[in-house]
Amino acid sequence: MTTWLFDLGNTRVKYAPLLADGQLGPVVACAHDDGGWLDALPVGRVACLASVAPAAHRQALADALASRFAQVREVRTQAALGPLRIAYAQPAHLGVDRFLALLGACTGEAALLVGVGTALTVDVLDAGGRHHGGRIAPSPQLMRACLHARAAQLPASGGTYAEFGDDTGHALASGCEGAALALVEQSLHAAHALLGQPVRLWLHGGGAEALRERLPVHRWAPDLVLQGMARWHALQIA
Repeated sequence: MTTWLFDLGNTRVKYAPLLADGQLGPVVACAHDDGGWLDALPVGRVACLASVAPAAHRQALADALASRFAQVREVRTQAALGPLRIAYAQPAHLGVDRFLALLGACTGEAALLVGVGTALTVDVLDAGGRHHGGRIAPSPQLMRACLHARAAQLPASGGTYAEFGDDTGHALASGCEGAALALVEQSLHAAHALLGQPVRLWLHGGGAEALRERLPVHRWAPDLVLQGMARWHALQIA
């Protein structure tokens, strides 16, 4: 494969080859805390990189890609691209992962995009590709980690979601996941009222799987950022 797409997040990197028809090939995911996370990177002609990770991780990946690819292109948020028009007056303030997810979701229907990683992000997109802003909150995993950091007796993981947990672990799972679920459901209602029409829920990100069974009908797009990057690449060469 000559072109590869790399999505570097706060906890892991995901990458995939770009196939001849513009679709993604098999997606690989690797956590930063894996000591060999840079060792198995592919080799090709062009690498496209989008990063919201700390500068040290971004630089380490960029350096590794520079030794394996003839060209490394870094994706940055733009005020407008293709059908997408973002709401932010200062494009650099919108994370490139959110920008690419919005670009990937420009399919001609109103959408509420929910990404769950280190943070939980919510973005509203109308049918014409206009972004109406969004929300950022801690993900359930980050809520648990923060509670544990401030009160070590509260476990950082474990427990099973229940409407009302009968043990501390279950209550924590219920509270942190429930907070995320409530934010998504309230955002759906608010987006419907804002746009005056039904809104399709899109769900993506490594932490989203745990929420799926308790959310309304939705489009599951775990690799939406990479899909948006594939579209970004196509628009660059058009």
